[in-house]
Amino acid sequence: MSSRRSARNRPAKGRGARSGIPPSTMRVRDVLVEAVAALTARPGRAALTTLGTILGVGTLVVVLCLTGTLQNQIGSRFDAFVARTVTVSDARLSSGQAFPFTREAEEKAARLNGVTHVGSRWTVNLETVSITAPLAKKSVTASILGATAGLWDVVEPHIASGRTHDRFHDAHTSDVVVLGASVAAQLGIESVVTLPAISIDNRPYTVVGIIDKVARQPDLLLSVIVPAPTAIARWGTPETKAQATMTIVTDFGAAAQIANEAPRAIAPLDLSAVRSIPPPDPRTLRDAVNTDLTGLFLALALICIFIGAVGIANTTLVAVLERIGEIGLRRSVGARRRHIAAQIISESAILGALGGAIGASIGTISVLIISITQQWTPIIDPTIELTAPLIGMATGILAGLYPSWQATQIEPTEALRR
Repeated sequence: MSSRRSARNRPAKGRGARSGIPPSTMRVRDVLVEAVAALTARPGRAALTTLGTILGVGTLVVVLCLTGTLQNQIGSRFDAFVARTVTVSDARLSSGQAFPFTREAEEKAARLNGVTHVGSRWTVNLETVSITAPLAKKSVTASILGATAGLWDVVEPHIASGRTHDRFHDAHTSDVVVLGASVAAQLGIESVVTLPAISIDNRPYTVVGIIDKVARQPDLLLSVIVPAPTAIARWGTPETKAQATMTIVTDFGAAAQIANEAPRAIAPLDLSAVRSIPPPDPRTLRDAVNTDLTGLFLALALICIFIGAVGIANTTLVAVLERIGEIGLRRSVGARRRHIAAQIISESAILGALGGAIGASIGTISVLIISITQQWTPIIDPTIELTAPLIGMATGILAGLYPSWQATQIEPTEALRR
C-alpha cells in the first residue's frame, strides 16, 4: 500500500507534467478547418495564389493531351503519304543501257496488285536553261522536268489556274507546260485564261496550268514541267545524270511488297538498271517523332509547374510574414512548431489541389476547342485528368515547405512585441 502511495506521489516526467498542463494536440480535422478559415478570410489573395497553379497544371494538361492528339495526326498523315510511297530510281551505270521508265514499264508497274498511282519524272539535261515570257518581257532560270501524266495523280497538286497536262498531251507530244507557282510569279503569269506562252531555248510552249501546292515532291513548285514525250522529242532520252525516278503510290500495307516486285516489272531483263527504295518503317519513324515531341512538351509543362510552385511559395511566404502576430499568439497559447507547419502546408496543399482541379478543367476545354478548330480527333487521357489535382496538391505541398519552416522559427515573445 505504501508503495502505491509513493508511486502516486512521485513527480511525473516531462514539461507538461511539470507544469500540470497536458501537451497541446491538433487533429487533422482541426488543421483543415483552420486552413480553410485562413484561406476564406482573404479570398482575393487565395484566388491570385491559385492562379499560378491553374496556369501550370492547365498548361500541363493541354501539353500532354495535345501531344497525344498531335501524335495521332502525325501518325495518320505519315501513313497517308510516306508509308504508301515507293520510289524507283534510275541506277544505270552508262547511257548505253536502255532508259527504264518507258510508258510500257509504267503500265506494268500500275498493274501490280496494291498499286494505286504511278508516275515518272526526270530533270532535262540543259546546261543553260533560258525561260522567258515574251509578253511580260521577263526571264528566269529554273529546272525543267519531264513528267508523265500519271505523276499528277501521285503528287496530288492544287491547281491555282488552268489544269495539268494529261495523256492526250503525252500521245500528241504537245508543246505545253505546267508552271510551279514560284516560276509563274517570277514570269509575271497569274492566270492561264489568256493561254500565255513561254519560250524555252527559243521554242514557244503554251502554259496550260499553274500549281501552288502538292502533297508530294514540293520541288515541282520551283520548276517548269513538260510532258515526258515532249521532253524526249526535244532534248532526247534522259541520261544517267538526269535523276529519273518512278514514284509508286500503294494501298496501305502494300509498300514493302511493291518495293520488291517493282524492279522485276519495270526492267525484267536488266534489274541493275533500277533501284527500288521502300518507305521507312512507319512505326520506327513515328515512335522517334513521338518521343521527341513528348520530351519537348513535357519539359515545357514542367517549367510551367515550376513557375506555379514559385508563385505559391512566394505568396505563402508573404502571408506568413503578415501573420507573424497571429503565429506568435498561437505559439504563446500552446501551439507547437509542427502545428504551425502543418497549417501552413495544409493551406498550400488546398490551394494547389484547387488550382489543379480548375487547371485540369480549363486545359481539357482548351484541348477540345483547339482540336475542333483544327479538325483533329482529340485524344484525352483520363489518367491525366484524375491526377491533375494530385499534381497540384503535391506542388502546393512542396511550395509550402519553406514558408512553413520560416513560420516555425518565429518566437512568441518577438512576435508579440511587434
